[in-house]
Amino acid sequence: MNFPKRIHINEVGPRDGLQNEKQILSARDKADLINDIIDSGVKTIEVGSLVHPRAIPALADTDEVYKLIDKPEGVELRVLVTNVRGVQRAIDAGMKKVKLTVSASESHNLNNFNRTPEDSVKGFRECYDLAKSAGLDVSAAISTAFGCPFEGDISMEQITPIIDAFVELGITELSLSDPTGMANPKEVREKSAYVLEKYKDITWNLHFHNTRDMGFANILSAMSVGMTRFDAAFSAIGGCPYAPGASGNVCTEDLIHMLHEMGIETGIDLDKSIGISRKVTKLVGHKTDSYLLRAGKVSDVIRERPLKQTLK
Repeated sequence: MNFPKRIHINEVGPRDGLQNEKQILSARDKADLINDIIDSGVKTIEVGSLVHPRAIPALADTDEVYKLIDKPEGVELRVLVTNVRGVQRAIDAGMKKVKLTVSASESHNLNNFNRTPEDSVKGFRECYDLAKSAGLDVSAAISTAFGCPFEGDISMEQITPIIDAFVELGITELSLSDPTGMANPKEVREKSAYVLEKYKDITWNLHFHNTRDMGFANILSAMSVGMTRFDAAFSAIGGCPYAPGASGNVCTEDLIHMLHEMGIETGIDLDKSIGISRKVTKLVGHKTDSYLLRAGKVSDVIRERPLKQTLK
């Protein structure tokens, strides 16, 4: 099985991780975490979301957080938006990239937005035009692409019209997301191979949760057909409202460790990533699902052994 030589990891902990935490961090703490992430070598970070404060109270200060972040060249800082008001907030805060999102599940999308997925994407035209007119880059995500708590399996026949609508809009970077942790390696391999072949001009990202302990298997399966960009969250924080108590996002430091052990480059300092994770656990006030924080790196358990005595 052939794997890519290098993998690009997008850190989504500041958004998809912290939004699920009961402990709401200060803008300064969030910005310090993001600055640490930048220092570790991560090149793409999802800073937060610009939605109504009542919708996600933990991220209500994303505008302020952004202003406190160091902004070196070569680091992409993106923010999730759902409407024109969010785009305008991004422009006012001096942000450079926004991400739009829609659900592949019609039931899920109707439940949240009272629109079909295709109608939601068409409604993003105003968002896209406003962002581009202000010089912002725009990417998008298709949620529940691997399963829906309302509909169950989600087929490529459901996903393809949404991709086509985004392409028509002008989007060139798309994510397929599994927030409910329903994906399996066979499905991931098939869908990844399909979109890579059919939409060669799209930059693809995959977003998995480790809800049922298949997140890393899904990543390996996607890598085997050429996917190279994956979301992950520091210390594995996050979760899903449809699976209370379940694991959250794929863990950043665990993913980096696995890839480095396989000889695959990430450009990220693993020890610094582990340090960030330790800091996160203190800030949120509880243990997390990071395996490296429990067991350490493989290299940590290797000890010098005395030479075996020759048997007489």
